[in-house]
Amino acid sequence: MRGNLITVTAVGVKLGELARIEKGDGGVTYASVLRFEGDQVTLQVFGGTRGISTGDQVIFLGRQIEAIYGETLLGRRLNGAGIPIDGGPQIIGEHIPIAQPSFNPVKRIIPSKQVRTNIPMIDVFNCLVKSQKIPIFSIAGEPYNPLLMRIANQTDADVVMIGGMGLTFADYQAFIDNAEQSGSAEKTVMFIHRATDPAVECMLTPDMALACAEQFAISGKDVLVLLTDMTAFADAMKEISITMDQVPSNRGYPGSLYSDLASRYEKAVDIEGGGSITIISVTTMPGDDVTHPIPDNTGYITEGQFYLHGGFIDPFGSLSRLKQLVIGKATREDHGDIANGMIRLYADSKKAKERQSMGFKISRWDEKLLAYSEQFEDKMMNLEINLALEDALDLGWQILAECFTRQEIGIKQSLIDKFWPG
Repeated sequence: MRGNLITVTAVGVKLGELARIEKGDGGVTYASVLRFEGDQVTLQVFGGTRGISTGDQVIFLGRQIEAIYGETLLGRRLNGAGIPIDGGPQIIGEHIPIAQPSFNPVKRIIPSKQVRTNIPMIDVFNCLVKSQKIPIFSIAGEPYNPLLMRIANQTDADVVMIGGMGLTFADYQAFIDNAEQSGSAEKTVMFIHRATDPAVECMLTPDMALACAEQFAISGKDVLVLLTDMTAFADAMKEISITMDQVPSNRGYPGSLYSDLASRYEKAVDIEGGGSITIISVTTMPGDDVTHPIPDNTGYITEGQFYLHGGFIDPFGSLSRLKQLVIGKATREDHGDIANGMIRLYADSKKAKERQSMGFKISRWDEKLLAYSEQFEDKMMNLEINLALEDALDLGWQILAECFTRQEIGIKQSLIDKFWPG
């Protein structure tokens, strides 16, 4: 035994196979096969090795770790091993293996529908698209979990799967309270790994959530998967690989980091004739360093990112690479022009603020830009704002009309004639 790992002599076992450990005191725990060298098999024990002795019996079950899928999952809370932690009854349903290959590419369709969040900085400027995989890049202390809760409350998805990794008790309780108070608990399933739980359960949490999400999607439901925090997931992989004496790669992380992240993110899919899986994850960047291996690898896999800094979604660092598939097609015709026009003017207002802070004399145009900047930050960037997309677009026109003339906003005349307030 070493840490949470045990090594036994066995033959005929498979990578990822589940084993039951029968303790001398009558207790039972489980483990999964991490590697084998000849007849030496190393297993990761769920819940740690406390109470296990070298005389205990290890029984290989001939199958991989499984999640239980069924309608009874809705409204439930489970740990990373799929065991209920909400005091409710055992889950009844179909046993499904986790960490299966991604959905057949031939059966995928091109994304074309928007996932509404009622958050203007997402819906207006960087649309979330059904079947998209997109991270929230942030740092510790930012309100990324409250942002996920708002998205969970306001999404039009049929099922919300929450995969929490390394959560404090306060964060875990906040997710519970939010689901109950918002009325979204009945369509929410939570797989929760708390900071005090074993590292192996942290690695299992996204797999459990995504395996069940895939089954809901196959049955025709649109599923939104919210994962927080993928940095905790990568750190758990790092901890286990170090215990196994693997040769580390960049900053101590295993060389398989890219593949391990990609195998989870690639579960995002829009299924022909079925439902969909959309993934939003949180990636906290150590030291606010976007070149850190976790955000760096994530950026190659995903389809954009939301930058959350200073309590706001940064309009310049954020990007949705799929937004052009829905803006002006699945949304109103003025959507693209109003988004581009407002961001361009906000960028100009940043330069006006610099001139003002350096003591330069500011022009009448600079004064307009500064007034616009204040309204934009207060009415569009504030994460407390809750507006349907059409209302947010109308608000955008209203802000422009209050700060500028028709000729100053740089939007084509036909749209101005149709949407200009009054």
